[in-house]
Amino acid sequence: MNIANKVTTLRLVLIPVFIILYYIYGRSNNLAAIMFILASLTDALDGHLARSRNLVTTFGKFVDPLADKLLTMAAFIVLVGGNILPAWAVIIILSRELAITAFRTIAADQGIVIAASKWGKAKTTSQMLALVMLLFNNNTLNNLGIYVFYLAVILTIISGADYIIKNKKVLDLENI
Repeated sequence: MNIANKVTTLRLVLIPVFIILYYIYGRSNNLAAIMFILASLTDALDGHLARSRNLVTTFGKFVDPLADKLLTMAAFIVLVGGNILPAWAVIIILSRELAITAFRTIAADQGIVIAASKWGKAKTTSQMLALVMLLFNNNTLNNLGIYVFYLAVILTIISGADYIIKNKKVLDLENI
């Protein structure tokens, strides 16, 4: 296993650590927020290592986005459990993530690569920003984080629709 894949695997290992810290300390001492940030930063690191050292692998292509989704899903779920976020909005986000992952898998099986769009990048950025703001024990950040979260919900819906509309040929039943 190369260094980029080890960093991706580290992100997976940090997910339960983040969850445990959240359930032990909540937002009282910011340890969970710091762990979430550290785990999130491994995404940039593994991507940089893979590209700069020509270490792109099938494992990395599959597990890296999976690790990202698992990390953000874990954060959203603990925030619902902590009565910080409404379940209905998180269900929208999680449903979109799973649906677009399935959509991309079907596309890949047809030899179609669906690159991240500007809407998808805006969605990811807003989700991560909202999660960081909401995980910290800071009223100002938390209040702003709620607004960023609802922006993320809107961008989640727009980006999901954008992927499907621009790539509707993937859903041609004769190809599935």
